[in-house]
Amino acid sequence: MTDRQLAISAADVRAAALLIAGKVVRTPLLEFPSLNERAGRRVLVKFEGAQYTGSFKFRGAYNRLARLTGEERAAGVVAWSSGNHAQGVAAAARLLGIGASIVMPSDAPAIKVRNTRAFGAEIIFYDRATESREDIATALSDERGAVLVPSYDDPFVMAGQGTIGLELVEQSRQAGAELSQVLVACGGGGLVAGIATAMKDALPDLQMFSVEPCAFDDTARSLDSGRRETVATGAASICDALLAPTPGRLTFPVNRRLLSGGRSVSDDEVKATMRYGFEELKLVMEPGGAVALAALLHGRAPMSDLPVAVVVSGSNVDPALYAHILDEGAGA
Repeated sequence: MTDRQLAISAADVRAAALLIAGKVVRTPLLEFPSLNERAGRRVLVKFEGAQYTGSFKFRGAYNRLARLTGEERAAGVVAWSSGNHAQGVAAAARLLGIGASIVMPSDAPAIKVRNTRAFGAEIIFYDRATESREDIATALSDERGAVLVPSYDDPFVMAGQGTIGLELVEQSRQAGAELSQVLVACGGGGLVAGIATAMKDALPDLQMFSVEPCAFDDTARSLDSGRRETVATGAASICDALLAPTPGRLTFPVNRRLLSGGRSVSDDEVKATMRYGFEELKLVMEPGGAVALAALLHGRAPMSDLPVAVVVSGSNVDPALYAHILDEGAGA
């Protein structure tokens, strides 16, 4: 497959950046002396928890919805999500005056459900163990004539997420850091595909790695095998935002072309990282948002003395779960 046949290009990411400018937050690139000391190198943290809706998802959602025609806007949109894409779509829809219906799992974190509803979206719950969110959303879209907005397998969504990569290139240069590696959370692969598209265009020698929960390491295994692998039946993880069953049809060819490999972390490593973020960095991270930093802290990144960037992709953690995770580490 040639670059021209891939779902997105660096030009698409730049176009997305122009469209969403003034609507999204240019999130901070943070550096902590204590983290640098622990890692033995400069570590730059791209904190998407500071983004509108508390995760990176608003970028792609707004880039997609802003491109709808007047007729499509009048018909509304339908999306499926465990929470972050739901909030991103709901928020973008409200800003653009578009009706939104979101198919969410019945066990989605309560804070994500509340926030999605607060943006004015209709929520349709489903059982993720017995029902297909894609089938429910597709049937709803067909019934209403509404536009489906996938959470990752869409060129405009991917390009919107890739604007993080453009910011990373600019901000790391401003910080005088010559990045050698970037670690990015991965569910269906849209975030890392977008970021890799933007960053590898500017920094061809950069190493890009996806990071997944151990039980959902389908992208890592797919990169090794060269074909789209699937998650084992019954797999579970605390990282609710990263539970895609297989890499995306559009995202995987991009990631196969651009990534240096895939990494995975355990739920216990994620919890330890969330505690470290709270106690040492004063950053709130949701489980899925913490995986890239967890990979760095637990030795999954290749050894190097050169600077590394990690993307903390979201901060929408359920308060009760967060308190429990913090309490687990008390006195340890």
